[in-house]
Amino acid sequence: MLTLDLTFFLIAGPAVIFAGISKGGFGSGAAFASASILALVVEPGLALGVMLPLLMLIDASTLRPYWRKWDMQAAILLILGALPGVALGAALYKLTEPDVFRVLIGVISVGFVIWQIATANGFIKIATKMLSPAAGVFAGAVAGFTSFVSHAGGPPAAIYLLSKKLGKTEYQATTVLVFWAVNIAKFIPYAFLGMFTLQTATANLVLAPFAFLGAWLGVKAHAVVPERAFFALTYVLLTVTGTKLIWDGLT
Repeated sequence: MLTLDLTFFLIAGPAVIFAGISKGGFGSGAAFASASILALVVEPGLALGVMLPLLMLIDASTLRPYWRKWDMQAAILLILGALPGVALGAALYKLTEPDVFRVLIGVISVGFVIWQIATANGFIKIATKMLSPAAGVFAGAVAGFTSFVSHAGGPPAAIYLLSKKLGKTEYQATTVLVFWAVNIAKFIPYAFLGMFTLQTATANLVLAPFAFLGAWLGVKAHAVVPERAFFALTYVLLTVTGTKLIWDGLT
């Protein structure tokens, strides 16, 4: 059961705004922090179920500012690859307990931070040459899976998109288009798996304004806020929440 009390909304409201800012202005890579935060206070499946319709609202509200500014070929490859990844995530969800998803979300959260720090310091080098279309489909498959289990499809997609040396706005627009499509693909299996309830729908209605506010702030911040400052905050949030989820899932 999802308890819609003051504590829930005090946590969920800022988390949804944060997701909107990330998806609206910073390539979607850190938007999954919102699901990680919610999974601290509710069952992971419900946290994912609450966030998906809100992420879809954010997608819809950010499509227009970036309309046709994307790399269509890259978007198609990632979307095609994401579909089997989503199917694999759905199959795993049916076979596992909530604690497994707590650990998965936690590992992805902490792993994202380690990956970003390692690449920033040169310990891991992202491809300097443009990756092949096959690599784009594979990146899409990984993105589809991680998106299903934790709304964390941004980092795998970023590896492929960064190899294409896209401009800042073209990169952002491509991620908006890709995850608009991926989130639509996730909606049906989420519904069949019981991840939407009357409580999650009520939470969505209350939190919808926070989603629109976050998306609007993200579009505005895209041009003026340094990415370094935004992601520094993201890394702290993901490290703390990810570590806590791993602990909760294993104990």
